[in-house]
Amino acid sequence: MHFSHRVLESLSDRLRLVKVPAAPGPAAQLDPRVRDTVSAMLLEIERQGMDAVLRHAERLDGWSSPEVELSPDQVASSGDRLDPALREAIELGSARTRAFAAATRAHLADFEEEPVPGLRTGVRYVPLARVGAYLPAGRFPLTASAFMTVGVAKEAGVPTVLACTPPQPDGGANDAVVYAAHLAGADRVFVLGGVQALAAMAFGLLGEEPVDMLVGAGNAFVAEAKRQLYGRVAIDLPAGPSEVAVIADETADPDWVAADLLGQAEHGTNSPAALITTSPELAERVVAAVDSRLASLETAEIAGPAWRDHGSVTVAADRESAARLMDDLAPEHLELMTSDDAWYHDRLRNYGSIFLGPWSTVAYSDKGMAGTNHVLPTAGVARHSAGLSVSRFLKPLTWQRVERAATAELAPAVVTISQSEGMAAHRDTALIRIEAASS
Repeated sequence: MHFSHRVLESLSDRLRLVKVPAAPGPAAQLDPRVRDTVSAMLLEIERQGMDAVLRHAERLDGWSSPEVELSPDQVASSGDRLDPALREAIELGSARTRAFAAATRAHLADFEEEPVPGLRTGVRYVPLARVGAYLPAGRFPLTASAFMTVGVAKEAGVPTVLACTPPQPDGGANDAVVYAAHLAGADRVFVLGGVQALAAMAFGLLGEEPVDMLVGAGNAFVAEAKRQLYGRVAIDLPAGPSEVAVIADETADPDWVAADLLGQAEHGTNSPAALITTSPELAERVVAAVDSRLASLETAEIAGPAWRDHGSVTVAADRESAARLMDDLAPEHLELMTSDDAWYHDRLRNYGSIFLGPWSTVAYSDKGMAGTNHVLPTAGVARHSAGLSVSRFLKPLTWQRVERAATAELAPAVVTISQSEGMAAHRDTALIRIEAASS
């Protein structure tokens, strides 16, 4: 996350850069090597089908069996192999996420209206037919990913949801991820990772028709595969490294701010974390607190480089400047720890999801406990797009019914516009109805 030159210039006398990212480099999915590798794999899989999928599965994940689907019994029993506390936590996160999705769906109601006598128009919300969900399970298996993708799709009414998750070093699937997929309502679960998983779902190589939409987080290759497959299928978002930004003032606890910055920085060495504060003292104390926490953090080898290369601390002269700077960053996750969070909440417009107050850490959403979706826009996409929700799995299909009585309200204007455009056939469709209505 970097401020635009325009905003830096316009606020040059209203800010102080305490810490700037050391490595502004491009996102990994923009790396031409990633792009070219993914292009070659997708072309090979499209031409050679499942044989190519299995070759890549063996080469990249060590999966040598031709059978990539878990049986219904294997999926259903996955929870039995979990620690009871973990199983209970997964069940809680799944239930809360689906409940929030159900509440969202209830507010998306079909409607119809009659703007003029004889003309009725409306919208029907129709779910997609098939969705493919990618469930990451690398060094950090994102257990809650199934809640946000599979479960929300099911609450939208999607009849068929396929889930793919990469194999673990022991050759099997991650039981926690599979159990989360089971609770979320996945219809079929496959032990298949990376580009080959997305291609298999998009090209219809798993005993199903091609999916209509691909969702779920992943590494740079997964993100690039989704980007290249967009158009053939819909996607949730062009995802990049996970991001967090915090607006804090002198009332915030610097150690809490530091903890939450590192909480997202540990996603990867290229995960940005930004603090904008109106307190010069807090800025210095947060930098010191981050260093102190990194000294004993188990994932310091990841969070440390992320903070060094992509972390930033900025002091704004006032809250108006702080809000403008944050809207320019347009972060994926935005936390507010101020004496007047409501003021910021009313004014801020560009973020994936906002966390109000010091008790609202991002991790509560990441793990499904808040119920909101954590598939969110990154890399400034929040300036124009929102995150994944139940509405993304629904098509708002419009309809209209025109009766004879409404012809006089519609047809003459259509004739006039069509003639001005030179579109004679359009004109004639209205003229024949004018003639019929007047006879």
